[in-house]
Amino acid sequence: MAVQLDGKVAIVTGGGRGIGRSESLALAAAGARVVVNDLGTEPDGTGADERPADDVVAAICEAGGEAVANYGDVSQLSTGAELVGQALDTYGRLDILVNNAGILRPKPFLDLTEEDWDVLITTHLRGHFSVAQAAAKIFVKQSYGRLVNTSSEAGLGMPLFANYGSAKEGITGLTRTLALELAPYHVTVNQIRPRSSNTRMYPISIESGRRMGAALTETLPGATDQGLFTRPEDFHTDRVASLVVFLCTDAAAAITNGDFIVGGGEVTVLSHPEPVATIDWSAEDAPARLLAALGV
Repeated sequence: MAVQLDGKVAIVTGGGRGIGRSESLALAAAGARVVVNDLGTEPDGTGADERPADDVVAAICEAGGEAVANYGDVSQLSTGAELVGQALDTYGRLDILVNNAGILRPKPFLDLTEEDWDVLITTHLRGHFSVAQAAAKIFVKQSYGRLVNTSSEAGLGMPLFANYGSAKEGITGLTRTLALELAPYHVTVNQIRPRSSNTRMYPISIESGRRMGAALTETLPGATDQGLFTRPEDFHTDRVASLVVFLCTDAAAAITNGDFIVGGGEVTVLSHPEPVATIDWSAEDAPARLLAALGV
């Protein structure tokens, strides 16, 4: 299905590598002008490098599109305003924000340090807030905008990812709230939980899964060491980016507050949590009712 974003301007955070790179290229291919933000860190959040953002900008321009680079750290609250200001100064408008920037430090929960916790929450959750708030101010004024956040299936529960999963499920709460607050202004807010095997973070997840699996075989009868995160090689970042582009089009104007697992050519639509049972806890048999409701 052909989609067009001619005349639109997009910001993509973490747009220099992996999923963000594919999102930046796909948005540009659909006609958008793109501000490619990437601090250029290592997967664990250390270091900085301008080349990833510059490389994506060069690729977009070589293909006939328009793009500029930004090297700001989205975990700094000032970066959100700077990014939006750059889009307005360069292209005169802003229509789309794709929040993608993130890092990874998988560890057993008991081994997490304060820094391991804080840097994940700051980069992911505050990084989403930083740019989303600055962009939302523009979207509300113009009564139009497309916002796509990046959560993860780790937020649904995954060993070794307590810090990452907590940050990502915080993004889920942010997404749901913004979708409700911004709906009156014709701003859509959705989130994806991407599956991809060709990113820098994926091998780290694979190795972490193998280590956890090996540890489990020593403590749990019947456990295997085959890993927790294996995925077919056809789970390419381009297949994630195509959904993101669609969510940014006018054809998706009626889609908001969506939660999508995407990868491998498939999109799974998740429902919001809903009550499965209500127990009168003052009743004498309340504990038995609770056990029955939970099927235990």
